[in-house]
Amino acid sequence: MPFVTVKIARGHSIEKKRHLVEAITNAMVAALDTKPEWITIHIDEFERENWAVNGILHCDRHRGRHDETGR
Repeated sequence: MPFVTVKIARGHSIEKKRHLVEAITNAMVAALDTKPEWITIHIDEFERENWAVNGILHCDRHRGRHDETGR
C-alpha cells in the first residue's frame, strides 16, 4: 500500500489538488503495477512565509502574485 506525501505551498485550488492526486495515483499505478484503491496521498500544505530560497522568503520574492494563481 503506497503512501505518498506531497508538500506544497498553501493556496492551490481544490481543482488543482484533485488534478494532482489523480496524476499521482495514475503514475503510481503505472510505475508499481498496483491498484489505485491501495494508494494513499497526503497533501501537506505550508505557508509561503515559511519557505525561503537563496535567503529570501518566498512571500517576499513573489509578493501578490500567488493570491490569484495559486502558484
